[in-house]
Amino acid sequence: MTETLFLRSDELDGLATPAEFVDAVREGYRQRGEGAAAEPRTKLGSEEPPGMLTTYGAVLPDTGAMGGYMYSAGFAERDAWFATPLFDAESGEPLALLDGASMNPFKTGATGAVGVDALARADASSVAVIGSGSQARGQLRCTAEVRDLETVWVYSPTKESREEFAGGMNERLDASVAAVASPAAAIEDADVVITATTASEPVFDGDDLAPGTHVTAMGQYDPDKRELDATTIERATYVPDLRARATQDAGSFLHALEAGVVDEDHVHAELGEVVAGEAEGRTDEGEITVFDSGGTGIETVAGAYLLYEKAVEAGLGETIDFSPASQALTGE
Repeated sequence: MTETLFLRSDELDGLATPAEFVDAVREGYRQRGEGAAAEPRTKLGSEEPPGMLTTYGAVLPDTGAMGGYMYSAGFAERDAWFATPLFDAESGEPLALLDGASMNPFKTGATGAVGVDALARADASSVAVIGSGSQARGQLRCTAEVRDLETVWVYSPTKESREEFAGGMNERLDASVAAVASPAAAIEDADVVITATTASEPVFDGDDLAPGTHVTAMGQYDPDKRELDATTIERATYVPDLRARATQDAGSFLHALEAGVVDEDHVHAELGEVVAGEAEGRTDEGEITVFDSGGTGIETVAGAYLLYEKAVEAGLGETIDFSPASQALTGE
């Protein structure tokens, strides 16, 4: 038997800071840029009842861990459940099983922040956030760890939601956070634009982006999800989390391909290649950059291992037993 730690969501909530998530995820992408294994998501759908089962994984050898997400969404309960198995990268033994829901906004937000750090101008101090849910909160809190933010403008279609977001973030951040009435107003003077939506149509006009803007889009994990228009993709140096995702499920890039404004060579590099120094990031102050973040096992394993180490140190979790195949596969 192998003793494995089971960690509940309430034990993990608040266990690591946004800055710690950013550092862990940056290190994970460095390893990916130097050749660590990771694959895009696999999504299996169900029509009746409607729902999906999604998996993705990664091996981070320097971290010493491998694993990923397996999660269901929709179905009869109209909800989602995130299971995160974590294995030792040398022995293969299961280290932990995490209820991964609570870390989702922070490991995803940390990925966006690593993209900002790698691609945005060093003097970027103003941010537009389009979206006001938990993912938008995670993105902004983590971005504030990599740039000295002065002003933030947030837009979402519901007035109450964007005002509540602005009020909450004003209390958490040193920056001034204000709700605005349109996407155009949000991005007008922004150095960094963050989209955190489930939109199937573009959420702003790419012609409105000023030279030098960086865009992080994190709601493009399906061919039918399209936060960015073809103009934005065409104007930008385009960097996805995984190159293979660009032609598999990166909705905005796929639409730009179909429109004929870019070809597959428009993919500049993976984020990990930029972080590892294998590819250039921003080369010009007037360059527009896009980081397309659809979700990978890289940030999942990095974030889960961070939480696992902290949980062990704090004495959290309960032990469950796993049988190795040499014992379990008796054939009887």
